[in-house]
Amino acid sequence: MKVLAAVSGGVDSAVALARAVAAGHDVTAVHFALQPNPELVRNGARGCCTISDAHDARRAADRVGVPFYVWDVAGDFQKDVMADFVSEYEQGRTPNPCIRCNQHIKFAAVLDRAVALGFDLVVTGHYARISQDPDGPLLSRAIDPRKDQSYVLAVLGRENLSRCWFPVGDTTKPEIRAEAAGLGLNVAGKPDSHDICFIPDGDTAGFLERRLGARPGDIVDVDSGEVLGHHSGSYGFTIGQRKGLALSRPSADGSPRYVVGIDPQTRTITVGGREHLAVATITAQQPTWCRPVPAPGASLHVQVRAHGTPVPGRLAEVGEESFRVELAEPLFGLAPGQSCVLYDSDVVLGQGTVTHTG
Repeated sequence: MKVLAAVSGGVDSAVALARAVAAGHDVTAVHFALQPNPELVRNGARGCCTISDAHDARRAADRVGVPFYVWDVAGDFQKDVMADFVSEYEQGRTPNPCIRCNQHIKFAAVLDRAVALGFDLVVTGHYARISQDPDGPLLSRAIDPRKDQSYVLAVLGRENLSRCWFPVGDTTKPEIRAEAAGLGLNVAGKPDSHDICFIPDGDTAGFLERRLGARPGDIVDVDSGEVLGHHSGSYGFTIGQRKGLALSRPSADGSPRYVVGIDPQTRTITVGGREHLAVATITAQQPTWCRPVPAPGASLHVQVRAHGTPVPGRLAEVGEESFRVELAEPLFGLAPGQSCVLYDSDVVLGQGTVTHTG
């Protein structure tokens, strides 16, 4: 089988590459250039965009003896990930750039190009598992729950998943590192990537302010409407945020305040107690289904963060453009723009982007 292996320069994709070769496939390695000037991204960023990452990817390909190429996808990355990230925050939502990158860059655009070039499968180092049944591909959680990435892969949908292979999903991270060391891969001890790759210093608010400018407004109490503070841009906040509010006085009972509302039109941030963050229903739009669409009333589990704890619920409504789920127990701090992923045990059913909560 002709396989395209996406290598980021990290240990997971390097081992995935090696496993594809060991399985006897005709493998070509490709590294995605996400930044127009990767030399400006500091090497300690723990992302996947630096010059050293590209060098590590090339060394992994050389080690297992396969051709290596760099694909320039910086233009698509700027438009579909970075610009979307800024726009979503500007509109008071909280996006997940890793989901958009997987959706638009690492799979959709790459799969189209790979198929056009005659490749059968795209291999990556994501921690998830794929199997097949009569209804098509089954995307399941990884064996290692601490590294599971099925949440960010749910956006791919059935057609894309049918052309993907995740070789490391059946292995724990320590075992992957040990395997890499045994193969002589120089990335065996390389730290995992955690930062948003295009914000290497971790200052999301500063990144947004440099692009959107100062847009000052008030921070008000949800119950009294009293102005408790001021801010330089509503884009610097997300629902559920507790730190960095700089309020003029504490709550009457000394309990912490959280961001419970963001209005980018009036530039108002509303704060309140944790009870104001409780969510019992979620409406999500633009659903992507990884399995046949479940019927209304179906029992399932709902996950709203990459490494969040899934909670039981039921599918209350489902249509072509949206679905609504009712939760058996409340979630807290859910923001519009986050991804709501539905599971049947460990199997991903589908996902949608949160628009409303109740």
